Amino acid sequence: MRAPLLLLLLLLAACAPPPCAAAAPTPPGWEPSADAPWCPYKVLPEGPEAGGGRLCFRSPARGFRCQAPACAAHASAGRSLRASVLRNRSVLLQWRLAPAEARRVRAFALNCSWRGAYTRFPCERVLLGASCRDYLLPDVHDGVRYRLCLQSLPLRAEPAVAPEPTVVPEPAASAECVEFAAEPAGMREIVVAMTAVGGSICVMLVVICLLVAYITENLMHPAFGRPGLRRQP
Repeated sequence: MRAPLLLLLLLLAACAPPPCAAAAPTPPGWEPSADAPWCPYKVLPEGPEAGGGRLCFRSPARGFRCQAPACAAHASAGRSLRASVLRNRSVLLQWRLAPAEARRVRAFALNCSWRGAYTRFPCERVLLGASCRDYLLPDVHDGVRYRLCLQSLPLRAEPAVAPEPTVVPEPAASAECVEFAAEPAGMREIVVAMTAVGGSICVMLVVICLLVAYITENLMHPAFGRPGLRRQP
């Protein structure tokens, strides 16, 4: 009797689904201020020229939560830049700044590149306003290694009215970079199918173990002679 019950407990422990990761709320500093309802940005054309591009506006993604398995989060080395890769092959890029640093920023420069077999190729260059704290890449390719780098551009030094010692402008901050690769859609379907099949097999094994335990306890156990129940001649 102990062997079937022990086997049943082991199967239940093996088939138990992993605990779902709760969606963590957006930490403070990752969202723009309440008085910044729009994010102005400009997608720059490819090539060495920095001008051009059409000015656009987008509303910030307030209250966004990255929850598996529909979203995979990747962070930069400095933890101030993160990329949330969604199942629909879009990527939400978010960044945060300290209040003192945010007052000295006039814009953000976003550079996107992807890794080829022998070199890296540029994919997008975006200039974002100082009030922006996120940007959405609408479409990324499966299985390609992307690298997104964000650099804050400081305010320009104002010219001095009277002759004063030369003021050295503050250098631009180093860029924060994050790398990620979108999981292929076919691989996600295979994982879901294997999970469903594995769950069905676990249910069948649990039912079989219950039947074995019932048969062992109620049918096979009385077959062994009980001295106290034998009929006297």
